Amino acid sequence: MAGSQNPPSSPSQSRGKKTLLVADPPKFDLESYIQNYKGRTRLERLLHIGVCSTFLGVDALKLAVKEAKRGKDVWRYTKAQGDLANIGPDEPEAHRDQAWMDMTEKQNTAETNRLLAELNGYKHNLIKESVRMANEDLGKHYHAMGDLPKAFEAFSRMRQDISVPKHIIDVSKHLIDVAVEQRNWIAVTSNVAKIKSTLTSSVADEEEKAILPYLQAAEALAYFDGGEYHSAAVAFLNTAAGMGSTAASVISPNDVAIYGGLCALATMDRNELQKKVLENSSFRTYLELEPQIRRAIAFFVNSRYTACLQILETYRADYLLDIYMQKHIDEIYYMVRSKSIVQYFIPFSCVTLDTMNQAFAPPGKNIDKELATMIQRGDLTARVNTIDRLLEAVPSNPRTELQRGALKVTDDYSREARRRIMHMNVNMADLEVKSTKSRGFGQGFGGSDDLYGEPVGRELRSRG
Repeated sequence: MAGSQNPPSSPSQSRGKKTLLVADPPKFDLESYIQNYKGRTRLERLLHIGVCSTFLGVDALKLAVKEAKRGKDVWRYTKAQGDLANIGPDEPEAHRDQAWMDMTEKQNTAETNRLLAELNGYKHNLIKESVRMANEDLGKHYHAMGDLPKAFEAFSRMRQDISVPKHIIDVSKHLIDVAVEQRNWIAVTSNVAKIKSTLTSSVADEEEKAILPYLQAAEALAYFDGGEYHSAAVAFLNTAAGMGSTAASVISPNDVAIYGGLCALATMDRNELQKKVLENSSFRTYLELEPQIRRAIAFFVNSRYTACLQILETYRADYLLDIYMQKHIDEIYYMVRSKSIVQYFIPFSCVTLDTMNQAFAPPGKNIDKELATMIQRGDLTARVNTIDRLLEAVPSNPRTELQRGALKVTDDYSREARRRIMHMNVNMADLEVKSTKSRGFGQGFGGSDDLYGEPVGRELRSRG
């Protein structure tokens, strides 16, 4: 796996402690890829690719320098220009434009002072709507400068001057954009919930309902970045169709297909993959953008595990250059490989290690150590016979299974007997209150939920 000490056939290697260097060329075209995004995430992704890719590094950083100079973030420009100077010092963009930096910093300071003075003036005159709009302008200005804490604070102050549901949606969307860049996933999920409750409680127009895919994708991204792969898979699979460019400041439809497909492949069984992914009409619109993900899932469902893993390995370099996928790709790939090996081995009592290597090992490598690791972690119930070079299933103990089943039946019978005795005592003590037509099922002591309720329990104890 990439990032491990001895990866079998990894296209990446370490560059320092925090930077991963991807040596293999990706399959995407850089300019077409970056067109899927807008706002600050464009610059963030270009910087990530520029630092991590030896193949696209110079081109990505040149685009990052140009992107930074179209905005107000001087620090990001300095970062892009400095990184480009290290790997492509002869490029024109590698030379620092000090005049642009000085002019931009001067303009940022003047604009900040103007917006603050304008905000204070509206506060003094107690004009709520103007105060809300002034905080919004100030938050956008701070966000463009790269001062995320102040941007989040300015957008948060807008809440006290909200007057209509649309304002709640606008404020929460601003906060989500900033929180995603901060990786503040608690703020993301809370603001997603605020917008959803607003859309539910109010009559939303079509423009407001159009942000539902954006909300679902942002919430799914929070699960994904936190390592909750199954929850992320469910959330991505439930993303409504028709996202388009509405979420381009955070995520693209292609990302929904990749993140959701890989998370589902890592955490769901074949039946779930067939029903919840391949037969999911809304998610199919996203899978069509990334056909390799659909093919990999289809191969897994059809028990063609080697072909599935080959597709994933082919696109590993692409996923290592993704700002969210990079730190999760090793774990996700391990989960998919482990599932594939386990599913492959289920029908057999033993399989030769040569057969396992032929099916799953990279050329010139073997998976003996990987199988041992899976057994130690409890992912694979088997044992390795090194003498005969066999992977053998651990035989189950029929007597133990029979005893365990008998004990379960006994516990269930005892629990049911106590419940029936309690019911008989309630009837004999004339404590059962029959529900009337005006009361729903389960209300009063006649319902099953009240059978063991505290009032009945106290009455039974008082009568001895």
